[in-house]
Amino acid sequence: MRHRTAIACALLVLTACSTPAGKAARDLAGRVAPGYRIEFRQITAATDSFCFRTSGKHLLIEGSSTRAMTAGLGKYLRDCCGADISWYAHSPIVLPARMPLPEQAVSGRALVPECFFLNYCTFGYEMPWWQWDDWERFIDWMALCGVNLPLAITGQEAVWQEVWRSMGLSDEQIRAWFTGPAHLPWHRMCNIDGVDGPLPQGWTDAQEALQKRILARERELGMTPVMPAFAGHVPRGLKELHPGADITSVSGWGGFGPEHMPCFLSPQDSLYAVIQREFIVAQERRYGTSHAYGFDLFNEVDPPSWDPATLAAYGACAYGSLAAADPEARWIQMGWMFYYDRAHWTRENVEAYLGAIPRGRVTLLDYYTENIPVWTLTDSFFGQDWIFCYLGNFGGNTRLSGPFHRESGRITEALGEGGASGIGCTLEAFGINRWLYEYVLERAWSGFEGDSLWLSRLERRRHSPAGFWHEMADSIYVRGSFSEGVLICGRPCLEGDVSRRVIHATPYSEDVLIRAWKRLLDNPSDSPAWKEDAVAIGCQVLGNRFASLRDTLAAAYAARDLEAARAACTRMREVLSHTERLAACLPQFRLDRWLEGACAFALSPEEEYYYRHNAWHLITTWGGRLNDYASRLWSGLVGSYYAPRWEMFMDEIFSCLQDGRAFDQAAFERRCSLFEDSLVLEAPMLLDLPPSDPLTACLSAAACL
Repeated sequence: MRHRTAIACALLVLTACSTPAGKAARDLAGRVAPGYRIEFRQITAATDSFCFRTSGKHLLIEGSSTRAMTAGLGKYLRDCCGADISWYAHSPIVLPARMPLPEQAVSGRALVPECFFLNYCTFGYEMPWWQWDDWERFIDWMALCGVNLPLAITGQEAVWQEVWRSMGLSDEQIRAWFTGPAHLPWHRMCNIDGVDGPLPQGWTDAQEALQKRILARERELGMTPVMPAFAGHVPRGLKELHPGADITSVSGWGGFGPEHMPCFLSPQDSLYAVIQREFIVAQERRYGTSHAYGFDLFNEVDPPSWDPATLAAYGACAYGSLAAADPEARWIQMGWMFYYDRAHWTRENVEAYLGAIPRGRVTLLDYYTENIPVWTLTDSFFGQDWIFCYLGNFGGNTRLSGPFHRESGRITEALGEGGASGIGCTLEAFGINRWLYEYVLERAWSGFEGDSLWLSRLERRRHSPAGFWHEMADSIYVRGSFSEGVLICGRPCLEGDVSRRVIHATPYSEDVLIRAWKRLLDNPSDSPAWKEDAVAIGCQVLGNRFASLRDTLAAAYAARDLEAARAACTRMREVLSHTERLAACLPQFRLDRWLEGACAFALSPEEEYYYRHNAWHLITTWGGRLNDYASRLWSGLVGSYYAPRWEMFMDEIFSCLQDGRAFDQAAFERRCSLFEDSLVLEAPMLLDLPPSDPLTACLSAAACL
């Protein structure tokens, strides 16, 4: 098979290696594999394809496009060099000192034309404080994984300022309309206005400059950035300037009050097309265009009417306004709303809405296939193009999750009978489980040799014992992802969990994960990937043990056994302490990294407080009813936020046992709210816990189990 592939590669027509595509791929190789002798050549092929092989003493990568060449480079680095390349800039890339050369040619052909990446929420839960170094590594990572359709919504506030100023709104009205930086994704999706506003002008200016660099690099690497367009969200002040316009308040979202409720301009109103054109023209003047626009009319909010004919008119008019502003426009929209509100988005309503948009001018992102693939409920979105997406993470929850084998089967179905036009990932934040996203993206190419071999190669890249990731895929990664963290991150309670933000139970035995973790620790490595796995899995082990100990405490309370309760509390404190120290070993598990990133945008002490407050707010109380949604087992958060809540809880349980009182969950939660709100107002500085050696921290934590 590989021999025939090599012959096929040789028959392809070669063009000069000095093409822009070849130069972009060569520059990428210089960043991620400096010192390696790699030559790139562009070829012609009917489908995006690559082939790499040994040529003398160097590597030759041939590809039909920049995307194909960089995807080929990524496969070479992963499979031939055993390299694990993180999406985080702080993680070093470790390569063999002597460049490995393949014995046979390796080729790949794109099974689908597009690979999508990112989620609107990622720009709040992960990226609001990123600088260019962060973006540069991440864009390189996407290129190595074959991504060519990234969401690119940074810097749009500068465009909106220009548009709203031209329509008569003051700078004060515009800045107050925006939320704080970390909450902007939900403002952009017409969910909230003004939370943690007004937005500092310095942040808007910095994001505009950053977006220009992001787009330049993504386009250089052959990507088609998906940029924003007007979805009907308007400032309240616009209604005063246009009293006759069809502007209504959206339905409530997330428990926020009417002062934060956005206004929606109907796509059927003539003013809609005017604003759309103003935005598209202003955006293109700043950032250029790729003719791919991502926007959603009704993300987790109700349309003014559920009448199918009206929904069809909304879809037709929204697309019509976009096409009038850019005749080459393609609309990329989430299928999330069809999943999220399945009771209202019936087959009839979905078909009416999508059927009103010209065929081939809209692409749906089937956002959450690990739970319910919407394509199976809608006859593959009634003939419109659609992209199979794996979500996998809500809010940055640091939990080992993802149904590996089930998702593997669903990818096969989507590429076959489903007729998917692309594969993508729509994670809300990065955190952990990166390997799952790399797996999903690799399935977009031919040459895939099965899950077992892929997992074996993963074990090599991550310096794990043989069979380790096979066991993890079979036993631990068996459940879909929901908006849940470990119990430590939730408000304390005596049984279960008090909200759906954390989970008490796991779909596997606690002992199974402990044995796997200890096996990993028995085979230590200096590689960054091994350390990342040891810490992330260890934190999950500690989180699971904490839940078991909480149940022990609850049993002691029920039995009115003070000594048993005291012993359980001692063990719970030990687990909390070890969790704090273990998480400190990874930069991505540290609160200080998040807060320092936020404060880096400050131009004054007042702004430093503002940014720190906004950063703290999102990952703790959030606002509305979303408390603990972004539950993260981070060093600094455990010590300053989660552990104090559990201390309050343990003290109250002791007091109840000593006084013969019943524990009052509602009264305790009111105390928790006061504590949480005080910290949001204080916007505390970090607890600066120095990182320790991951293996030492893991062994110490394991000894306490």
